[in-house]
Amino acid sequence: MPKEKEPLPERAAEAEEAVAELPEGPETPEELRTALEEERARAEEYLDQWKRARAEFANFKKRNEKEREELLKFANSVLIAKILPILDDFERATKTIPNKIHALTWVEGIFLIHRKLQAILEQEGVTEIEAEVGKEFDPAIHEAVAHEESEEYKEGQIIDILQKGYKLHDRVVRPTLVKVAKEKSA
Repeated sequence: MPKEKEPLPERAAEAEEAVAELPEGPETPEELRTALEEERARAEEYLDQWKRARAEFANFKKRNEKEREELLKFANSVLIAKILPILDDFERATKTIPNKIHALTWVEGIFLIHRKLQAILEQEGVTEIEAEVGKEFDPAIHEAVAHEESEEYKEGQIIDILQKGYKLHDRVVRPTLVKVAKEKSA
């Protein structure tokens, strides 16, 4: 049911009461200019605060998106770290297979599984850390498990590579285990 309109005299009385409740405004042109300047300053301050909040929100969104991408990029790192010993086992097994049985189909199958495992890890962004005997030890990508006196190598050079290391994109998943030369004692 539609609401009936109030009689006009009652509505006029309400309007007069509302006008009476309004705060007194400036009366002179100078007071009007001062009030206008105050309101402009307040509006400018609100606009500035709004722009700052908008910029902070945009930065928050960018930071949040970047963190999300990083999380997705490295989400598999724990699983990959668990798979790397299997890859090591395959490499050790393929190195010890006698030459006379290389042609057997089941041996070729083992080599094929090894290559597929390597391909899958490469697709996920896993790369082998380059380590060479004679290069300088880098604690960011190598782990020294032994130090050995050497006349052939300078102190801090890699003497032997004991286990391959791997990176997932640009992060080390497993450092290369190396033996490092130390200065020969007198």
